[in-house]
Amino acid sequence: MTDPRHPLERMLGRRRFFARGGLGLASIALAHLDSRTLHAESRAPSTKNPHFRPRARSVIHLNMTGAPSHVDLFERKPLLVELDQKPIPESFMEGQRFVFIDIKKPPNLLAPVFPQQRCGERGVWMSKLLPRMSEIVDSLTFVRTVHTDEVNHVPAELVFGTGSARSGRPMIGAWVTYGLGSENEDLPGYVVLASGKAGRCGTICVGSGFLPSKYQGVPLRSEGDAVLFLSDPKGVDRKLRRDWLDSVAALNHESFARIGDPEIESRIANHELAFRMQTSVPELMDLTTESAETHALYGTTPGKTSFSNNCLLARRMVERGVRFIELKHGGWDHHGGGDQNLITNLPERCQQIDQGVAALIIDLERRGLLDQTLVVFGGEFGRTPLLQAAYDPKDLGRDHLAAAFPLLLAGGGVKRGIDFGETDELGMAPVKDPVHVHDFQATLLHLLGLEHTKLTYRFQGRDYRLTDVHGEVVHGLLA
Repeated sequence: MTDPRHPLERMLGRRRFFARGGLGLASIALAHLDSRTLHAESRAPSTKNPHFRPRARSVIHLNMTGAPSHVDLFERKPLLVELDQKPIPESFMEGQRFVFIDIKKPPNLLAPVFPQQRCGERGVWMSKLLPRMSEIVDSLTFVRTVHTDEVNHVPAELVFGTGSARSGRPMIGAWVTYGLGSENEDLPGYVVLASGKAGRCGTICVGSGFLPSKYQGVPLRSEGDAVLFLSDPKGVDRKLRRDWLDSVAALNHESFARIGDPEIESRIANHELAFRMQTSVPELMDLTTESAETHALYGTTPGKTSFSNNCLLARRMVERGVRFIELKHGGWDHHGGGDQNLITNLPERCQQIDQGVAALIIDLERRGLLDQTLVVFGGEFGRTPLLQAAYDPKDLGRDHLAAAFPLLLAGGGVKRGIDFGETDELGMAPVKDPVHVHDFQATLLHLLGLEHTKLTYRFQGRDYRLTDVHGEVVHGLLA
């Protein structure tokens, strides 16, 4: 005769049988851990003490994967305009590395291809492709001289996110949640939202590496189910799901008592968080509760995937205590040709992100959240002032530039509205106040109250940290 019960219910029935008969591991664990104890442990706040008083509580990383052309968007070099479509002086090529450009036979220079204008009280040059961001430029700090060790996308993304070009290290969001914990028991501490063209880095660029998996980034979707497979299976009600979690947690606790593997604790925590997220995530993602004024500010449409929607969701997450929010928006890799055509695609990318970035800064400030939230905007490296291929007014491109690129910062204890660092006359390399990626990472952790040399994790016999063995806090950026 076929058992009519759901497979999960049949499994739980067997588990209860073994527990009552004293034949399973659960018999020991359940003697000491009832469901109320398990619930209390899993819902306990996981905040940790910082090393010193923090200036920021949360980070929103606006990650423009593919690397925007800062030459076209954020600065104007008179010499570059003067030498447009002319050879580059040899002195500027010293020590440079490129992907597609022959350093021995470099192409001609290419001035910014879109109109620019001076903006704000200090007259910052901004592209007219970014009209909304131009209006808030006095709220932004430009770090002009960031540089990295890698000149290809995935290694550079890994260096920026993990401090190393090798995979297997924790992302910066994982390090932050490991160091500080989470302020919301019902939402992940590290959340990732994606829009635009998919990047190349994949799941390794949201991972916890050798840290326990409870610190990894949780991808959320702003359209459809926010988290895949989060809903209860068909035919399984909440009580049955709760009973299943209690039984599995009891077994996992017994396993941890014998083995001591921290990944077992992560499994318990992740199961419980997923159960609570079934209620908290739908409420978080419901943008219909926002006012018409807010939707007009962001240009958002509830239920649709867009960078603006993700910016609004990021503000909602900050309000709910999410520690690290990463908004990935891809498609900035403009080498020329097809969907990498600088002429046609850079305006499209700018239109997709301009209103959302500006609205996020304005909204955080209006709500008194900007001072405690560090907003970071930028890519994994910059782009050259050199034309990558033959000049074609309808199809232009630029190669990767590791030696200098800007990050735009706002809030979170950073000096407001300044330009930090200076590059040479073509924007090819720093000439004043260079900032290595490790320096930026050390500064971000410092703003969160974490000493980067003390935030370590022992793995395979050595203590690892986000900044590897490098990095200095950039005190000139601190308010």
